[in-house]
Amino acid sequence: MAVVGGRYNPGTMGEQIAACYLILKGYRIIERNFRSGHLEIDLVVHDGDCLVFVEVKTRRGNSFGGAIAAVVPRKISNMRRAARGFLDRLPGTFMFREIRFDLIAIDIDARNDTMVLRHVKGIP
Repeated sequence: MAVVGGRYNPGTMGEQIAACYLILKGYRIIERNFRSGHLEIDLVVHDGDCLVFVEVKTRRGNSFGGAIAAVVPRKISNMRRAARGFLDRLPGTFMFREIRFDLIAIDIDARNDTMVLRHVKGIP
């Protein structure tokens, strides 16, 4: 369980789960919580010759829709702007054939003690 400042933090826990999932799938974590000004990318990972920027959304319950529904167009636009900031700082020695934006959506149902993780590759 992720605890921040003495409180349970589902967002931090979701990012830890997503990072573990990606590592098990063979991805290599390059950076966590990259900031470009006020914008943030949860995970930057390497998948073969592809650089992947990953947004992680974690939701408890479905009262406001699931985790996928929480990713609105503005969030994706901000993610792309932050990615430009990351690429500007990337040393020239890193060469990637492809750049991709992914979403990892985690829905937690505490009542049934279950979790569903969905990995959406190539969000528009």
